[in-house]
Amino acid sequence: MKLIEKVFGTYSEREIKRIMPLVNQIEELESQMEKLSDEQLKDKTAEFKERLKNNETLDDILVEAFAVVREASKRVLEMRHYPVQLIGGIILHQGRIAEMRTGEGKTLVSTLPAYLNALEGKGVHIVTVNDYLATRDAQWMGEVHEFLGLTVGVITNGMENKERREAYNCDITYGTNNEYGFDYLRDNMVVYKEERVQRTLNFTIIDEVDSVLIDEARTPLIISGSTNKSTSLYTAADFLARRLQKGRIIGEMTKMSAILQEEIKEEGDFVVDEKAKSINLTDEGIKKVESYFKLENLADPENMEVQHHVITALKAHNLMHKDQDYVINDGEIVIVDEFTGRLMPGRRYSEGLHQAIEAKEGLEVRKESKTLATITFQNYFNKYNKKSGMTGTAQTEEEEFREIYNMDVIAIPTNKPVVRIDNADVVYKTKDEKYNAAADEIKEAYDKGQPVLVGTITIDDSEELSKLLKRRGVAHKILNAKFHEKEAEIVAEAGQKGAVTIATNMAGRGTDIKLGEGVTELGGLKIVGTERHESRRIDNQLRGRAGRQGDPGESRFYICLEDDLMRLFGSERLTTMFNTLKLPEGEPIQHKMLSNAIEKAQKKVEGNNFAIRKHLLEYDKVMNEQREIIYEERLKVLDGDNMRSYILKMIEDIVEGAIDFHIGEDQLPEEWDIYRLREHLENIIPFNGIELDEKEKETINKKQLIKKLKEKAIELYEGKEKEFEDPEQIREIERVVLLKVIDRKWMDHIDNMDQMRQGIGLRAYGQRDPLLEYRFAGYEMFDEMSKNIKEDTVKILFNIKVEQKVERERVAKVTSTNRGNDSSSKKPYKRTAEKVGRNDACPCGSGKKYKYCCGR
Repeated sequence: MKLIEKVFGTYSEREIKRIMPLVNQIEELESQMEKLSDEQLKDKTAEFKERLKNNETLDDILVEAFAVVREASKRVLEMRHYPVQLIGGIILHQGRIAEMRTGEGKTLVSTLPAYLNALEGKGVHIVTVNDYLATRDAQWMGEVHEFLGLTVGVITNGMENKERREAYNCDITYGTNNEYGFDYLRDNMVVYKEERVQRTLNFTIIDEVDSVLIDEARTPLIISGSTNKSTSLYTAADFLARRLQKGRIIGEMTKMSAILQEEIKEEGDFVVDEKAKSINLTDEGIKKVESYFKLENLADPENMEVQHHVITALKAHNLMHKDQDYVINDGEIVIVDEFTGRLMPGRRYSEGLHQAIEAKEGLEVRKESKTLATITFQNYFNKYNKKSGMTGTAQTEEEEFREIYNMDVIAIPTNKPVVRIDNADVVYKTKDEKYNAAADEIKEAYDKGQPVLVGTITIDDSEELSKLLKRRGVAHKILNAKFHEKEAEIVAEAGQKGAVTIATNMAGRGTDIKLGEGVTELGGLKIVGTERHESRRIDNQLRGRAGRQGDPGESRFYICLEDDLMRLFGSERLTTMFNTLKLPEGEPIQHKMLSNAIEKAQKKVEGNNFAIRKHLLEYDKVMNEQREIIYEERLKVLDGDNMRSYILKMIEDIVEGAIDFHIGEDQLPEEWDIYRLREHLENIIPFNGIELDEKEKETINKKQLIKKLKEKAIELYEGKEKEFEDPEQIREIERVVLLKVIDRKWMDHIDNMDQMRQGIGLRAYGQRDPLLEYRFAGYEMFDEMSKNIKEDTVKILFNIKVEQKVERERVAKVTSTNRGNDSSSKKPYKRTAEKVGRNDACPCGSGKKYKYCCGR
């Protein structure tokens, strides 16, 4: 521990100390709130709203508002916020991340800042990781808000626009990150403003914030439309990929080797960088691709598509593994979520990777879709005026939260001390030795009845361990992507006496494991990890399943030198040390140097993954700036603004741009290329001749020519306007045409930018920064698109006929998103019978109150 922390405490401890006076004030109000009747408590909401109208701030009313929510929760849910939960609520209100251990009641914490911020009437969005949790929390915690007079809505997959709009218009709305993000994109694709569903993005509370903002941040949200593009190139690229030889780089590219211009030798046709999850063709590989596709130069812009398909095919064969990254179900590729181990039917890898895997596995290659709209979670959530988050594990990614989202992480102390014992890792040389040792320990716990939760990283690992346990006579259940439909039942029983549960990636399961009778005396739940995850945070999430709310428990990780983490990021010194020690087979080693090496390896991967996400964001920053401009222009049209002045400006820009292109500043009138200028302009504006008389040829200058042609063009447009008896008719036509042209050009631009980005990596070979090249090229392409929008809009408007029926319509049909229905999440519960109150007699006929019987 650093000296400064010893003297002054950690950053979290210092921050908590600063807000403790507020917590004490809330505690002091408890007796006062208990004396209020239900009606008086409910009336506090109207009182708070009035005080906010009279220029008080949310901070001014925080103490009283939190005390009101606490009392309402006691009456409605019979749940009282602990002081640590009050701390968490204040942290969330401040727009920060509250790190709270599993089982500390994060869901209840969210009611405090949600209520306080909803009083402004601008809406609060609570983000959960699946539809089931969104519905459960809206119904459960929503009782507190509704008791206090606020409205609560929930957004789930498959809801109609009308229902969505109603849910967003509520004071507090629950939903998943995917639903919020896609609704934002869809709102910016509508053709009438009445079709929009979201309000201003005001305040959001993100549950499992690390899962949403870190784990899922590498995959942007994508809405796709249908395309008629052939899939034959995927098959051809797959055929070639099978014949290319995997190679390696001899030597290392360092700053010094670059200065000394040392030659880096490459073997084979392509090189796989497992750390960066990327593939590069060698010079030999490039020659083979050029020969196979009969190309002169693979780096030429027109060959970007071929290059992209070949690299994607190589990725499918070398970086994507069956039963780890995806499974095959009924002839379809189904993605396995790398962080939760869940199957994700309906989702597809983007940028052609899904089609490449279909080709690899010999399945029917589905047609590629066209991207209609896309955004990253980083850019979406940064649009909120204020955002906050809760999770059990965030401190290992604190730097990323600060840098990307401008949020700091505060570790909240537990309500009861954590008594779980976290044992040191045991390290073996081989996987066989490691699995046998883990199976022996599980058998030992099983024999005495202690429940065991085993965490594995891949499906193969879980099935390998299952075989060993069967041989030892250990009854167990498997929870992985192949058996996800039994998830709730399996997790619920994981803490029962004698239960052994093998789970692939427990991260974000969102279910508390409660201990069965007599388990406490046996030492609580035992956690066995069969491999260190590349992120320390995921390991901590697995550990955190045991030892909730002061329960006993223990954890231990079994690792070996053959694990991916050690193989890719561990040091050679480690292997050498193992070989030097000449340990008997099956003998583990426990040494501080090993523990340090493992942590160092994890930090390397975390740094690597942060760099990848940051890199993605730097690239997307270019698109985000452009997206903001386009969406702002669309909004003006949707709001029914009069676009006449906007169209006239377009006409003037086209005239000036054409003249600038064809006539140089220093050219004399007799040197002007009037023919080319006329040809250019008359393709857009029906000038019917641009001629200069003899006098003009002698006296006119470029500036005067611009003025003359602008006036002539405006005159022609005014003539077009007069063809319409109702002025509003031409105004609506302007809006319709603008929307169509903007949407069509923007969709093409997204595709072009994507293609350009795929090929930009080759620029690095020319000692140029690919990001800088992408930025420059992106701005040029956006300028070109803007020019094309003007020209196409003006051209259509000049050619429109009075009798033509012009209606607003979408330019492309939405066919899918890259995050389809997650059937692994449970279906939202819909109440059909009348709601049973907690104090009512239980409908089962037991004679007990509902809360003590079926409602427990």
